[in-house]
Amino acid sequence: MTDTALVPAKATRREWIGLVALSVACLVYSMDLSVLFLAIPAIVRDLEPSATELLWMNDIYGFMVAGFLVTMGGLGDRIGRRKLLMLGAAAFAAASVFAAFAQSAGMLVLARALLGIAGATIAPSTLSLIMNMFPDEAERNRAIGVWGTAFALGGLVGPLIGGLLLHFFHWGSVFLVNVPIMATLIVCAPFLLPEYCSGESPKLDLASVVLSLATVLPVIYGFKHVAVYGLDIIPLLPVAAGIGFGALFVRRQRGLAEPLVDLALFRTPAFTVSMLVNLGVVFFIFAMFLMQAQFFQLVLGLTPLEAALWAAIPGLFYTVMSLQAYRVTNRFGPVSTVLGGLVIFSAGAALMAVAAYAESLAGILVANAVLGAGFIPVVLTTTGLIVGSAPPERGGVASAMSETSAEFGGALGVGVLGSLATLVYRLEMKAADLSNLPGEIATAASQTLAGAVDGARELALADPAWLETARAAFSLSYAICSAVAAVAMLLLTFAARKIYRVDQPRIVDGGH
Repeated sequence: MTDTALVPAKATRREWIGLVALSVACLVYSMDLSVLFLAIPAIVRDLEPSATELLWMNDIYGFMVAGFLVTMGGLGDRIGRRKLLMLGAAAFAAASVFAAFAQSAGMLVLARALLGIAGATIAPSTLSLIMNMFPDEAERNRAIGVWGTAFALGGLVGPLIGGLLLHFFHWGSVFLVNVPIMATLIVCAPFLLPEYCSGESPKLDLASVVLSLATVLPVIYGFKHVAVYGLDIIPLLPVAAGIGFGALFVRRQRGLAEPLVDLALFRTPAFTVSMLVNLGVVFFIFAMFLMQAQFFQLVLGLTPLEAALWAAIPGLFYTVMSLQAYRVTNRFGPVSTVLGGLVIFSAGAALMAVAAYAESLAGILVANAVLGAGFIPVVLTTTGLIVGSAPPERGGVASAMSETSAEFGGALGVGVLGSLATLVYRLEMKAADLSNLPGEIATAASQTLAGAVDGARELALADPAWLETARAAFSLSYAICSAVAAVAMLLLTFAARKIYRVDQPRIVDGGH
């Protein structure tokens, strides 16, 4: 056998066109996480939802996506990834029509839940199909970069497309735009995308499905609740329940001949450490972005539009980085890319800490650029390592686990670092003199910066001393959270370096 026989086949035009189709599907899936933001006022006028219904309209899509990712990944491995993607696209289009013509708030919440379940078929199916379509490592890295760019663009263009459609049409148009895209995917998929299934029984263990939902949903719900209302025993109860169900889930997987999640995947060091790194970087960046949005408006005094425009600059940079990250991975290799990216991410977090403490807009933008230069190559390369480290028959589940770890990371980061920031803020505000303020305003100002800003506005005060103290307290909390991220990323770099070294031959060999 010659050496050339071992060289993976290069992708043809069919695979690259297929990648475009998959990326557009990912863009729509990502876009639906944010497309509803600008439509909310029109929906409120039309459907008159309660406060609870309004909350679930926004959140139920993300919850259902997170909850069903692992189930759909396992189902795709069994019945065929292309088949599942086509079924999911059809369901997504149908649910979009249902949402567009919803006659009540309850109907729209149900439609968003169905959209989330259908959307959960897209991420694992598209990523695992990419692994089948691009056996050459250099081409696969580039394809994953395009796939990642689609996700980034979805978050950026969601509000933009939503605003444009709302200017001319009924709010239902933000959902109907999904229909022709999904219809095109269904028509093109048989000609552009390969089929792959593991050969296992197509029947899923329903108990495992229920336990996976009972594990993921309460934990994400609990930490999202912490992010909004602060650390308390009540939101920690669902987190504890989710952990308990997770233990039962693991126990059941060990006893099944065809488990929903093959726990043997975690015996591969590259798989496990890539999952942890992926979760870690998302953990910190989500929290820092949330604090950045508040910093722009409440500390620097920017209008919502100004804040959105300044925030779009890092977003565009991240999108460009996603398209170019494959060059870094191909040149330096996956392990060096991840480790180097973590160090750069740490440097960006340190710069963010300095800029936040100095209350510098320019410093925040520079820090964002450095963060992106580290974050994008890390998250895309670890995604490839997670799926590449798994056997081909487990590609769908591995893809789903990669996406689920990111969901967990985002929820945990916002909850945990949000609680740390709140604690720092409240400790700093003990030095503020709030004795001359009405009781409710004094309490609100001592709890959050938003409460302090609203209180000053209500009292028609320009820049009272206590508001300056509140802004400084928030800036300090932002700086401390960023500094924690910088230190944590360095520690993660050292740990990952040791573990990757153990599995270096497997990584170099492509994971199988």
